[in-house]
Amino acid sequence: METKFTGKALVLGKNIDTDQIYPGRFLEIVDPVEIGKRCLSGVDPELAPQFPKGGIIVAGTNFGCGSSREHAAIALIRMGAGVVIAESFARIFFRNAINLGLPLLTCAGITQRVAGGEYLEVDILEGKITIPRTGEELLCPRMSEQAMTILRAGGIKPLFKARLQGNNPHN
Repeated sequence: METKFTGKALVLGKNIDTDQIYPGRFLEIVDPVEIGKRCLSGVDPELAPQFPKGGIIVAGTNFGCGSSREHAAIALIRMGAGVVIAESFARIFFRNAINLGLPLLTCAGITQRVAGGEYLEVDILEGKITIPRTGEELLCPRMSEQAMTILRAGGIKPLFKARLQGNNPHN
């Protein structure tokens, strides 16, 4: 599992809801590649085709609000998002993302510090974001050990599958 990410930030606003992340009109699509191609099309249909694999998304407060559909987190993963950093996350989106293996960091004031297209270095184990342009380091709350265990396993289903097979991954 990747724990460090470097790349350009795609900066979004606040209250980005699940319908903006993955609009309901695409819910019938089952091909993961096609799902990824439509990610964030409720914000701008041109974002997903240009998004780099392992890219970094930065957003304001309440990211992932709206419905409880898992499609939003699945779309972000399939688009290639390596990590999502937001000032706050909707509770259900947060759990869905972790359970599906998408790393998240909560970082107060991040949208005031980072501009779109700016390079970032993110260490999710340390809860640290470095802005190379300024040398500034932002410290964020680290994810819980339980969340890290789920992420290390690749999501909640692979974690439970490993445990059912007699493996008990803690790291």
